[in-house]
Amino acid sequence: MTVLRPHAEDQYAEELALLAAADDRPRPPGWRLSPQAVVTYLLGDGAKVSPKYVGPRRLIEVAVSTLATDRALLLLGVPGTAKTWVSEHLAAAVSGNSTLLVQGTAGTPEEAIRYGWNYARLLADGPTEAALVPSPVMRAMQRGAIARVEELTRVPSDVQDALITVLSEKSLPVPELNTEVQAQRGFNLIATANDRDRGVNELSSALRRRFNTVVLPVPASADDEVEIVARRVAQLGRALELPEVPAALDEIRRVVTVFRELRGGLTEDGRTKLKSPTGTLSPAEAISVVTNGLALAAHFGDGRLRAADVAAGIVGAVVKDPVSDRVVWREYLETVVRERPDWSDFYRAARDA
Repeated sequence: MTVLRPHAEDQYAEELALLAAADDRPRPPGWRLSPQAVVTYLLGDGAKVSPKYVGPRRLIEVAVSTLATDRALLLLGVPGTAKTWVSEHLAAAVSGNSTLLVQGTAGTPEEAIRYGWNYARLLADGPTEAALVPSPVMRAMQRGAIARVEELTRVPSDVQDALITVLSEKSLPVPELNTEVQAQRGFNLIATANDRDRGVNELSSALRRRFNTVVLPVPASADDEVEIVARRVAQLGRALELPEVPAALDEIRRVVTVFRELRGGLTEDGRTKLKSPTGTLSPAEAISVVTNGLALAAHFGDGRLRAADVAAGIVGAVVKDPVSDRVVWREYLETVVRERPDWSDFYRAARDA
């Protein structure tokens, strides 16, 4: 059976093995690769190692160096800036395991960060090690590995604070057993967060001090964003076994242009100011729009990605609020898209959508 989405350490096992074999630099305790090799794994080497992240090298260097210290790493940014993607690949490169994951939600209990109990055993035998159910964080401490907490700011504040002792003392008390779990060398934690979603719980100053924060920005240039979208769409297309669709780059660039202009509130030539919609219009959403367009082109079109294949997806991404966003989109269509001669096919398709 073939899994739909392999973990990073499985999907890129050959690249990780290649880097490990050639890596003669010092490695922090418990690390599979040296910090320099981890950065190469994330950014690629232009030959046998593919880039997993396209962006400033210094940001990745700061993130990796943080994990080699006693500070935890907080990846901060608007939705869709590859925070989860980067955290997964960092954990895969450092520990060889990206699965020690806590998914933060408004209902995340403290047991997800500390530990829980097998209640059948607890009732039969009382508190014992056999009845203890370790959290991903506890297992990472025991193994000397990287733990991940996704969407930390969506976790209730009192649950967030369960991390303070873990990050400051590097231990997790288990008072029911009169013992504690001490972190093995190599343990650290990567959290991701954004402050754009509703239901955000601000981190306490005590907890924020335990993190070194790295802000992942949206791509600086249109070319960078096109490269990110094109590369990820190609990976998804292979994973989903979509028929290959030629000459998709023009439509990818058009999707990216629409998103960047509406996101920035200004046309590409700097001449026209625009209203921005309520959504973030991130590269992740552009990837989704193009991937869906490829499926339409392959299964219901002529095998080529065209304006009609991406128009409905773009409208759905832009118009999140049916009242205010619809006004923004119509104004953009009539004042910008309509005036571009080589965008007439997209204008018609977008109006029909």
